[in-house]
Amino acid sequence: MPQEVSKYDEQSVMEALHNCIAHQDYCRGARILVTEYPDRLVFDNSGSFFEGHPDDYILGDKSPDRYRNPFLVRAMGELYMIDRMGYGIKRMNEVQAGRYLPLPDYDLSEVSKVRLTMYGGVVDQEYTRLLLSNTGLPLPDVLALDRVQKGMAIPEDVVARLRKKKLITGRKPHLQVAPVIAAASDTKAEYVKAHNQDDMFYQRLIISYLEEFGSASRQDINKLLFTKLGDMLTDDEKKQKKSGIF
Repeated sequence: MPQEVSKYDEQSVMEALHNCIAHQDYCRGARILVTEYPDRLVFDNSGSFFEGHPDDYILGDKSPDRYRNPFLVRAMGELYMIDRMGYGIKRMNEVQAGRYLPLPDYDLSEVSKVRLTMYGGVVDQEYTRLLLSNTGLPLPDVLALDRVQKGMAIPEDVVARLRKKKLITGRKPHLQVAPVIAAASDTKAEYVKAHNQDDMFYQRLIISYLEEFGSASRQDINKLLFTKLGDMLTDDEKKQKKSGIF
C-alpha cells in the first residue's frame, strides 16, 4: 500500500540549521545558505568539520570534546535549540531511515566549507522497498545500503555481511540494493533487464543462434549479445564482458 510521509522532518531540518549556526566559522565573514531543490535541501556553512568526521557521529559512537563557538553552543543548548549530547547527526540518520528515505550526506570536498544534503525524495526505489519490508534493519546496514544506492564504495567486510543477508546483488563496483520480490511482472522484467546473467546464459544464446542459422560473424554475435547484457554496464564494459564469454 502507498505510504505518505512529510517531505522533511521538521526537527531534523531545525537540527541541521542550528548546527550550521553553532559551528559556523564567523571569522570568514560568510553567510549560511539553505537551498531548496525539488527533492532535497542543501545546507552550506563556512569552516571545516571542527572535530572528527561526520561518519564518527552517525552511529553515536563519538561525542565532540570541544566546539568552534563554545559560548554560542552552550547558550543554544540551554535554550534547547541543539542536542547538547552531540547525538544530533545520529538522530537525523535514524529519523530519515524511519521515513524510508536516503540518509543525509556530508560533503567536505571544498576547503573550509561543510555541505549537508537532506533528501526529501527517493533515490532508488529498491532501497525504499527494502526498508519498508525490513523495518528492523540495524542502522549500520541501512547506512551501507544507502551508500550502495548512491554508487559509493563500502568496505569488503560490509559487502560480505550484506551479501550474507541477501541485501545486495551485483559485483563491485556495480553493487545494487537487492530487489524485494514484487508481484508486478513488469517490475521483475526491469530487474532482469538491468542485471547481467552468467556466461553460460550468453553461451546458450550463441549456440541457439548457430543451430538456427548455421554460422555467425563476429558482428552477428556482437549484435546478439549487446542488447542482452545488463543495462548497468557501460559500452566499454559490455565489450569486455563479450570478450570474456568466448
